[in-house]
Amino acid sequence: MAKMCECLFPKKQEEVWPLIVTQNVLTGRWKLAILWFLNRETRRFSEIKSFLNDISQGSLTKQLREMEDHALILRFVYPEVPPRVEYSLTSRGRSLIPIIELMAEWGKLS
Repeated sequence: MAKMCECLFPKKQEEVWPLIVTQNVLTGRWKLAILWFLNRETRRFSEIKSFLNDISQGSLTKQLREMEDHALILRFVYPEVPPRVEYSLTSRGRSLIPIIELMAEWGKLS
């Protein structure tokens, strides 16, 4: 995660820090959609890619790795040939679902 310059936020505005942390974790064009899609069930890489159809393989891999680094998703690799990889939400990732649903409701008002 990128470090934030403390000089950007004076001490009196430190209550904004949790918002900035959350924003940094969710920054990425596809992350909210991926989290929402994984909420329904465990998914394979190819299913996620098909759901997002405009995403490149490299971009999807990057987004998934970042979410794994932030403990939002679990990646399970089956010891098979060819390899099979599945992704699911962690409890931390699942805790974002009500927020994502509220964002979707807000979007309907626009």
